[in-house]
Amino acid sequence: MRERVLDLVFLLGVLFKGIDGLVELVGGVLLLFATPATLLSAANRVTAEELSEDPHDLIANLIVHGAARLHAGGVLFVAAYLLLHGVVKLAIVVALLVGSRRVYPWAMAALGVFLIFQLYELVTKPSVGVAVLTVFDAVIIWLTWREWRRGRELRTTWRGTVQWVLRRQPPPDPAR
Repeated sequence: MRERVLDLVFLLGVLFKGIDGLVELVGGVLLLFATPATLLSAANRVTAEELSEDPHDLIANLIVHGAARLHAGGVLFVAAYLLLHGVVKLAIVVALLVGSRRVYPWAMAALGVFLIFQLYELVTKPSVGVAVLTVFDAVIIWLTWREWRRGRELRTTWRGTVQWVLRRQPPPDPAR
């Protein structure tokens, strides 16, 4: 049972990484065409209603203050970072879906580089979001290592996990 749950977490993690990579890729492309003034205007529009209800809302204030501090070079750096991050994540997910076991070490190495950067960010600019993302990435790296050591391809894990989920019987009714 524990093994199947870990398999499911691994598959959900890979799916999340793929969706995250796609969002980062789209965000990076959009930022290539955005000016700091455009971003500040968008941040103000998105947060206006929330800040009118609660002027001290942490998330809304972080969005507005972050957008206000951006400059053209900063926007370009964030766009390049998101594009690179998104392309690498999508490449990892696609390679895992269609590739062989040889992809696992490359995936772990790429995620490890991101993990090191996130650890640097945690030391220099601590935040709860980066801490959660770092723990998540460390778990995904460990689960990827586990799959690699077990000698399974993602397709094999996927098939076995789907069969396990679909065949799983509901717990017995205690009223009976």
